[in-house]
Amino acid sequence: MNAALPTSAKASVAFQHRHAAHCESGAISTLVSHAGLPLSEAMAFGLSGALAFAYLPFVKLQGLPLIAYRMPPRAIIRGLAKPLGLKLSFETFRRPEAGQARLDQLLDAGEVVGLQTSVFWLSYFPEDMRFHFNGHNLLVIGREGDDYLISDPVFETPQRCSRADLARARFAKGLLAPKGLLYRVLGVERDGVDPQAVLAAIRRTARAMLAPVPIVGVRAIGLLAKRIAALDPQAPASAAFVGHVVRMQEEIGTGGAGFRFLYAAFLQEAAELCDKPLLAEFSARLLTIGDHWRVFALRAARMLKGREVFDPAALAVLLREQAEREAAFFRDLRGAL
Repeated sequence: MNAALPTSAKASVAFQHRHAAHCESGAISTLVSHAGLPLSEAMAFGLSGALAFAYLPFVKLQGLPLIAYRMPPRAIIRGLAKPLGLKLSFETFRRPEAGQARLDQLLDAGEVVGLQTSVFWLSYFPEDMRFHFNGHNLLVIGREGDDYLISDPVFETPQRCSRADLARARFAKGLLAPKGLLYRVLGVERDGVDPQAVLAAIRRTARAMLAPVPIVGVRAIGLLAKRIAALDPQAPASAAFVGHVVRMQEEIGTGGAGFRFLYAAFLQEAAELCDKPLLAEFSARLLTIGDHWRVFALRAARMLKGREVFDPAALAVLLREQAEREAAFFRDLRGAL
């Protein structure tokens, strides 16, 4: 449904809902734009240095290891503070009643408020899209009666959510429990994006992806390939492990390929902003890398559905090739700046 879009008394522009590729980069880029500094989602993602890869076998999700294709939740929001001169406010609450009262107070004052929530309790999500993930970001832009007006970046239009359901989503338990987190932009010191800050962010991402540790960056992709190569094709747990890898890649957040595509859009924008046409060539190269992540996911899905013989060793080969592509990409990108 379409909800009325209020204009905050503190904002310099009327609120504009924006559909985004990823919730956190979408929410914060909209919030910063609403505060008066136009910012694309791709620029928010790249400028915060959010692109990553991590294989963390000691952090478990339902007994399976955490595999991430971006920096941890809140890294995009916090990562924009320095390059944009953002003054941010974060608040968490022990009691849901206090969290809801504070949200109401801010909305009544005309503020647009960012929230971290669970996906599962947001009643406007179709049932087949709900799952227990506590790192979802959205903006609350007003309230009417017992409903909140929501600008959720993953939806094309604003939504409504009941007071009870939003409270459950804000205070869900478990990994990444949001604890009622709400955040706001209190001020923006810059009047535009500094090209030097963009180049510094690119160097930082390249350095992180080439880090000499086994669980982050391109080495972590190789480590995951090694783990998959060692799977017994006949063991049911092996298929569950590969299914988990694909789910983390394609269903959680924007996915492995999606984040590469988003970073490619950032490089395209950076090429013009920094007057460095070479970055546009890297953008095109990263799009191809994203396509290869999709090829890996498709091949794995076909095996899991029985359309191909389940062959972990073949999937490991694809992952090793992906690690080599990304290693070469980030070495070349670092060398070009």
